[in-house]
Amino acid sequence: MAVNFEKYFKLAEEKGITYSQILKDANISGNVLTRMRRNEYVSLESIEKICRVLECDITDILEFLSEEEIVNG
Repeated sequence: MAVNFEKYFKLAEEKGITYSQILKDANISGNVLTRMRRNEYVSLESIEKICRVLECDITDILEFLSEEEIVNG
């Protein structure tokens, strides 16, 4: 399984949350958003901070993809 963070970027855009604003309000480093852009591992603590700022649930910002979904794109 792999994680996909496309939902986060769509939600942030819809809510008008900028890159610098989420870094400041969630108190996370720029590396977290870089890792999210690359669909790499992000700690649950960072995910929780982002969800608090966006007032959303974890399923609103990420989804898990099966190996089949990854291969078939």
